[in-house]
Amino acid sequence: MSMETTAWMQLHSVMTAQQERRPFERATLRRIAAFARPHRAGIVRFVLLGVVTALLAVATPVLAGHVVDAIVSGHDTGAVVRLSLLIALVAVVEAALGVLGRRLSSTLGEGLILDLRTAVFDHVQRMPVAFFTRTRTGALVSRLNNDVIGAQRAFAGTLSGVVSNLVTLVLTLVVMLTLSWQITLLALVLLPLFVVPARRMGGRMARMQREAAALNADMGTRMTERFSAPGATLIKLFGRPEEESAEFTARAARVRDIGVRTATTQSVFMTALTLVSSLALALVYGLGGWFALRGTLEPGAVVSLALLLTRLYAPLTALAGARVEVMSALVSFERVFEVLDLKPLIEEKPDAREVPEGPVAVEFEDVRFAYPAADQVSLASLEEVAVLDTRAGSEVLHGISFRAEPGQTVALVGSSGAGKSTIAQLLPRLYDVDEGAVRIGGVDVRDLTAGSVRATLGMVTQDGHLFHDTVRANLLLARPAATDEELWDALGRARLDEVVRSLPDGLDTVVGERGYRFSGGERQRMTIARLLLARQRVVILDEATAHLDNTSEAAVQEALTEALEGRTAVVIAHRLSTIRAADQILVVEAGRIVERGTHETLLAAEGRYAELYRTQFAEVPSV
Repeated sequence: MSMETTAWMQLHSVMTAQQERRPFERATLRRIAAFARPHRAGIVRFVLLGVVTALLAVATPVLAGHVVDAIVSGHDTGAVVRLSLLIALVAVVEAALGVLGRRLSSTLGEGLILDLRTAVFDHVQRMPVAFFTRTRTGALVSRLNNDVIGAQRAFAGTLSGVVSNLVTLVLTLVVMLTLSWQITLLALVLLPLFVVPARRMGGRMARMQREAAALNADMGTRMTERFSAPGATLIKLFGRPEEESAEFTARAARVRDIGVRTATTQSVFMTALTLVSSLALALVYGLGGWFALRGTLEPGAVVSLALLLTRLYAPLTALAGARVEVMSALVSFERVFEVLDLKPLIEEKPDAREVPEGPVAVEFEDVRFAYPAADQVSLASLEEVAVLDTRAGSEVLHGISFRAEPGQTVALVGSSGAGKSTIAQLLPRLYDVDEGAVRIGGVDVRDLTAGSVRATLGMVTQDGHLFHDTVRANLLLARPAATDEELWDALGRARLDEVVRSLPDGLDTVVGERGYRFSGGERQRMTIARLLLARQRVVILDEATAHLDNTSEAAVQEALTEALEGRTAVVIAHRLSTIRAADQILVVEAGRIVERGTHETLLAAEGRYAELYRTQFAEVPSV
């Protein structure tokens, strides 16, 4: 590899690194060591391999010099052949070690990526819903991808690079000084001409790369917004195509300009490196040749010095940029640890209990709740703000108390924003109460295992969310061991089996992102089928029939009636057909239960429920 090519690779490494100068954090280093501990045997092998590779790299120029000396001195051809075969053997071993080193590097790097990604993924899954409502999904995914890969470089590249480059540098200098200390010292005089431009140019290139990345991201964001179905519709309805085109062209032109500047700077730098390389080699050949003609230096030593020179500047440049690479890796590690250090608000107790067997009651006792402050559940870097808001939310539930006996259905009605969905979210412990208690089967949910709560309680939300996967996979989330017969039974009871049978691949049809293949009502029936498949003892329906027309609702209501039989249910309803069969109706307003009773008794009371009935429910035909 030529000196300028190696230098360009080192410049690229510096260019893409974070240009931050910051002290080493001992705590960060200890945590990195903890992640590295399972890989310590591989790291030792990797470092030793780097040392051996460095020794071979220095051996080749020395052997080449001996070949020249053997030729000049008129030795027998056997000596030349033996030296040539030895050079060939060194090359073969070097190539084999290169492949082995790449395998070890990949094993270490990919192993570390697996460990870090798994740790972050598992930790994020434990975060409360409030974390996901505030966090930018792209920023969080970036931690799992870009920052994890940045941290991995410390093991796959920098660690071995520093060791092997130090060994190569020391051995090369020792051999060169042994051959000719005068030429070696003069060659080192040219070092600033090589390293200083690389360092300065690296910073300049890094700034241009960051600018280009920002411009590309800006242009990409605009395209993503305009090319999405809602965005394209909005542009067609209200946009001006000519102005949109002009704006996009201006952004693309800025990307073009930064690309031209980057290419020009790269060309200038490569030309300068080639010039420095030529000057250094000219110095070695000129001064070395003069010494050789005077008889103070062997001709082979001149060749060895020239070859060694190409192996001297590369490790020097690499070591000059090693600090930047290490700092970059530390920054990536710290960004990963930042997510891991965000403590989940909801954690399972070490002595958590299972939900009692048999039918269970649901109880709220004097529950008070306020949504947590941003600094409790999120990170400023994940929200793209300078400082998180430390103010806690105002209390949204004020002394909520009710009880749903085993097999009973309790309906929650009230104005939008009254707190109905918040009440529903406290049951599966998506949030924890601030005061009071939420109980399932007489046990506070905070004292129950998360697994038993999930097995006991099922929930269908207003947004029937489906993953970009097959119908089968979306249903098996509820019960992974379910058979095809059970899947079709659940679909039939949700009045969706005919729709799925008409799809190209039936159960194996991919529903698309957010289930775009289905209508809103069909998506909702898919989530109801998932609920029916799970067969849980407590059911929460958060306006589960909101997206259904009257015909579909009637069909699904029959299935729900069958599914809810013998089960405890909390139903948030906006239609009369959903609430008339409830054993108890709770009217929620401004976070308080203002009325409770059956449909008939509440109508007779001529209170808030009667008002809601006349304005919201009476127009919807009952079934």
